[in-house]
Amino acid sequence: MKNILVTGGAGFIGSHLCTRLINDGHHVVCVDNFFTGREENVAHLRGNRRFELLRHDVTWPLPLAKVDEIYNLACPASPPYYQNDPIQTTRTSVLGSMHALDLAHQVKAKVMQASTSEIYGDPDVHPQPEAYWGNVNTVGPRSCYDEGKRCAETLFMDYYRQYHVRIKIVRIFNTYGERMLPDDGRVVSNFVVQALRNRPITIYGDGNQTRSFQYVDDLIEGMMRMMATDDDFTGPVNIGNPREFRVEELARKVVAMTGSSSEIVFEPLPVDDPRQRQPDISLAKEKLGWQPTIQLEEGLRRMIAYFKQQISIPSTV
Repeated sequence: MKNILVTGGAGFIGSHLCTRLINDGHHVVCVDNFFTGREENVAHLRGNRRFELLRHDVTWPLPLAKVDEIYNLACPASPPYYQNDPIQTTRTSVLGSMHALDLAHQVKAKVMQASTSEIYGDPDVHPQPEAYWGNVNTVGPRSCYDEGKRCAETLFMDYYRQYHVRIKIVRIFNTYGERMLPDDGRVVSNFVVQALRNRPITIYGDGNQTRSFQYVDDLIEGMMRMMATDDDFTGPVNIGNPREFRVEELARKVVAMTGSSSEIVFEPLPVDDPRQRQPDISLAKEKLGWQPTIQLEEGLRRMIAYFKQQISIPSTV
């Protein structure tokens, strides 16, 4: 049994990670300030003697605790939330990473940074390998998240080189699943909620931009395999589903699967929204023996069932 700290542990991805770690027999300390995380996401763990929940903002130093591993997931990941307070978003990425690294250095823990495909920006290279440095606007409305995560990767590598902290970096591509917020603002949750409510499904742009959608259980498996690699392998490693879909194709699939009467409407593409996003997962296959196993249709089926329970649905559905 390991003692494991998860920052952002009550969020969408963090709560799934905490559940998996508990089910695998570990002791978990879940840290969250509940900006986008929710206590109900980890309510099913509250009675477990191997689970602790701590309300704390990672922009302040983490309480000193003897832990073996740290997963640093704390940061809003959906554009409406991270753009709501961009300065705090950058502080969370940068200071939160420093505090996770400082704790890892003090107690000699292994620490993982949950980075993002957003570090590639609107890519000129497709699909995106880890060696690609990206095409990111440093002064745009999305920069607080993109540049915050890029700086976090820099900090992780510098702590590794300067202090020999045992680090891991994963770059997470579009992930969906249960416990996403109904107003999360990302494309899969947007489409599912709009379809279930029979409201117009909003596509920003012409719908020909592409994304690769990964179900959350696949992501958790990839992260845990990455944490288990030898100390001399730091990453970064892309964790995502290489199967590419046009956004309009996703919208029509959601309409069909929900039996919705929603029409599809088109709005202008937001500033700096990437045209293509697809991971090259060759390194994950080689180093982790990992690739996603859950197909989009199965993941959507689970997510639709979840949101039917979470939101008010018109009686016509």
